[in-house]
Amino acid sequence: MDVEGLGELRLRDFRPRPTVRLAEHEVPRSSTPAVDAHNHLGRWHDGRWRVADVPALVDLMDAANVATIVNLDGCWVDELEANLDRYDRAFPGRFVSYARVDWRETTTPGWPDRIAASLADSAARGATGVKLWKDIGLRLRDERGELFFLDDPRLEPMWAAIAEAGLPVTVHTADPAAFFEPLDERNERLEELLRHPDWRFMGPGFPPLARLLDALEGAVAANPGVTIVGAHVGCIAEDLDWVDRMLTAYPNFAVDTAARIAELGRQPRRTRRLIEDHPGRVVLGTDVSPPTAEDYAIYFRFLETADEYFPYDAEDPPGNGRWRISALDLSPELAAGVAGDNARALIPALHHRDT
Repeated sequence: MDVEGLGELRLRDFRPRPTVRLAEHEVPRSSTPAVDAHNHLGRWHDGRWRVADVPALVDLMDAANVATIVNLDGCWVDELEANLDRYDRAFPGRFVSYARVDWRETTTPGWPDRIAASLADSAARGATGVKLWKDIGLRLRDERGELFFLDDPRLEPMWAAIAEAGLPVTVHTADPAAFFEPLDERNERLEELLRHPDWRFMGPGFPPLARLLDALEGAVAANPGVTIVGAHVGCIAEDLDWVDRMLTAYPNFAVDTAARIAELGRQPRRTRRLIEDHPGRVVLGTDVSPPTAEDYAIYFRFLETADEYFPYDAEDPPGNGRWRISALDLSPELAAGVAGDNARALIPALHHRDT
């Protein structure tokens, strides 16, 4: 597009500045001791610690009134011990580390029992929960080279070990709905997918989004004794009616807000109604790693104020899509529940923490 005085302006370079005048309330500190129930502090992703200076992170937490961060990168055996030493044992009460599953086991027969034994070992070492990632159903294959899903009967020993240890589970299955749609001019997250083409899950070799959500429901229904937190607003923040139905049907199901206020903030009234209808079942998670004061302030603003049309992250352009969000204007009681009280009730390791 030829713009007078600018020459050719590419859409990717368009940075419109809103001219509406709106109230702005900065919330750098949570009004209640918060729990960030979804974060990544380990070195699972790329072999490097996500946080280089842990004491500095604790100082940031103190400034933002974040009592505890749940570290989902504990992994197993030696790596779990390294995470426990670096976080949980070095700063008691400020961090809890979850174990992961070594899915490399699935390439040889007998893997269900080996995975169950590994999780029992992780619990004995001090893991306080389990993280299951989206590779289940999307990429992981069994010894026959076939995809398997969260509702696979062969995972029953795993779920039994989790229940025996009394561990909560944070489950991330599927991904944003746009990642399962055609990559064309109608895809609202086109720019994001062009930057990260490996995040697209449409085409041969990938199941439909509905199959992944059905598998999640099957796992939740089959394991009523396990607290299962659906990461990223139950893994489908674009369909809060589906999330509402799950929370109504399954008392062992909860959801976190991690990396989804971009979705929740464009449906604030529906989101607030979901929280009002299930006041103990929505927990704060950011998925911002390493955490920053700026991002915590955005999440607290989203929960505690009635502000409208503000950025959902600090990036320019924003990471998910070119829109802004409105806050939830929660009551102090509901905001305190989401920010920290609900997590303390759902995660046994936090039950008796002095906040």
